[in-house]
Amino acid sequence: MTTFYLWRHPKPNAAKYRCIGQTDLTVNRRKSKRLANKISRFARRHHLPKVIWVSPLLRSRLVGECLAARGFVCHIDPRLMEIDFGDWDGKFWQNIDKAQIDAWCADFANFAPDNGENLTEFFARIEDFIASFDNEKSPETTSPKLIVGHSGWITAATMIANDQAVPTDAATWSKAVSYNELRVLKIK
Repeated sequence: MTTFYLWRHPKPNAAKYRCIGQTDLTVNRRKSKRLANKISRFARRHHLPKVIWVSPLLRSRLVGECLAARGFVCHIDPRLMEIDFGDWDGKFWQNIDKAQIDAWCADFANFAPDNGENLTEFFARIEDFIASFDNEKSPETTSPKLIVGHSGWITAATMIANDQAVPTDAATWSKAVSYNELRVLKIK
């Protein structure tokens, strides 16, 4: 069993009312440093390895860069990216065709916006990341994992840890993880 310590990135700039998946929004550097301080203190207090995994998106990666400057080993892994909303990504929700959103809600697990990824593919990507730590039994792969990620990613990983299937109904998707929130998962 591996313990995953998952923090959601700091609040990005200009995200309000927008469909944000892999749109690479900036984040205030001070906010990134604050979360890095929090993670560094947490790792020290709990005697955790100084190794962090982050998404390549700025809102996650900047925290990893701050930690790397403090002696952490920082792994940037594209499998940690938020779901890819394709042609919707970065648009204001009000500018996305309502019929498309209705189609997504009607087939929540399998619908993908044009050039995007569906929820089933997203879960598979997360499962691949988690499973990658089972392939080797070195200290780096068996020790607890510190991760800075995204709300959708953390929500899906939580569902996977709880042996829940990919949701087929939008109403069963959990509310967003708060910015800077820590979620601890134990995954077999």
